[in-house]
Amino acid sequence: MVRPDLNLPYIVITGDTHAGASVAMYREYLDPGERDAFDAWRGAYKNPSKKHLGGKKTKNWDSAERTADLESDGVVAEVIFPNTVPPFYDKAYHVSPSAKPDRYRRWLAGTRAHNRWMADFCAEAPERRAGIGLLHLNDLDEALADVEWIAEHGLRGGVLLPLPAPDDAHLKPLYAPEYDRLWAAIQDHDLVINQHSGQGSPEYGTDPGGDALWVLEMSFMVQRGFTQLILGGVFERFPRLRFILTESGCAWAPGLLRRMDGVHMGMKMGMMGEVDYSRSKPLAEPPSFYARRNCWYGASFPSPQDIAGREFVGIDRILWGNDYPHYEGCYPHSRENMRLAFSDVDPDQVRMMLGSNAAALYDFDLERLRPAAERIAITPEMVRVPLDEIPDSSCPTFQRAKYERARA
Repeated sequence: MVRPDLNLPYIVITGDTHAGASVAMYREYLDPGERDAFDAWRGAYKNPSKKHLGGKKTKNWDSAERTADLESDGVVAEVIFPNTVPPFYDKAYHVSPSAKPDRYRRWLAGTRAHNRWMADFCAEAPERRAGIGLLHLNDLDEALADVEWIAEHGLRGGVLLPLPAPDDAHLKPLYAPEYDRLWAAIQDHDLVINQHSGQGSPEYGTDPGGDALWVLEMSFMVQRGFTQLILGGVFERFPRLRFILTESGCAWAPGLLRRMDGVHMGMKMGMMGEVDYSRSKPLAEPPSFYARRNCWYGASFPSPQDIAGREFVGIDRILWGNDYPHYEGCYPHSRENMRLAFSDVDPDQVRMMLGSNAAALYDFDLERLRPAAERIAITPEMVRVPLDEIPDSSCPTFQRAKYERARA
């Protein structure tokens, strides 16, 4: 007997998009006392990504264009990370280093302007948008004020947690107990902690190989936030925290968690080989326990390898994303990505990863999104068709699939 809901369209929520105001728009969102400094900064500012100028840039802030683009790609709602350059920055927040002491105050003004803009932008389509607020770790009192503001102004995407890089000597690592006040506030406000690919990398300089190493090591560097929060006992002390690492896939998670569990078992025994752990304080449970309870994975434009480990990390913990409007994302070929990743996966599990997991984590109302989903009609029947032809795209998932098929 065929279940009556088997071919109901999927309600597709992308757990990874990016938006921001134009440089000019941000001025009105700054505190008035910062606007003269902003005008001077703007006069000297040069866009670091000329290729993003032109038609693409309006996708960051034009509500009608954005909604039309996402619906054409099969998507009815989105979790929004930052994208454009905030006031006083050199480049986008999520690929910028942590604020150095001499730049912190200006950058704080810039991120607060972005938060104000994001709150207004999400208010234009509240059922479709979960915006993420920005903060810094330089001054915990200011960070706590930002957490309060983000919670009060409806940025239900939560906070984008900075990730100190190995060369950020001015900041404590995330496992430092000094941050417990921050974790307590985030937990009390029931906000999601987000981190995103591109965070936590050191400066690679301009020597040959630096660009390649930055790309190669990016996934490892951002995973340090995941490991520090787990191994540092943050989730043990604050059991209601929710953490998601986005645009990093999840194929890496089973192997890393097994290694973390191995370290934990050695610590419980008091030694690992010749390493003495007798004075260490191991977690009460294995690291994989906290990952399963407190962590999610924003597997943007996932590969079949990402989805293959779903039973280990938890089918209810994986969120699909298209990374709109980035060139490395699967937009405007999200249907093809769904077929590549999910064609042989049980439709109930696909429904979770394409939408209901995101709805549960970020508090989307699925019933309010259902009419748009039925009109767009991303059906199980469509997704279960294997992808024969890989689209021409700069998305790395498609590029790897082409390469692997050529070698097969």
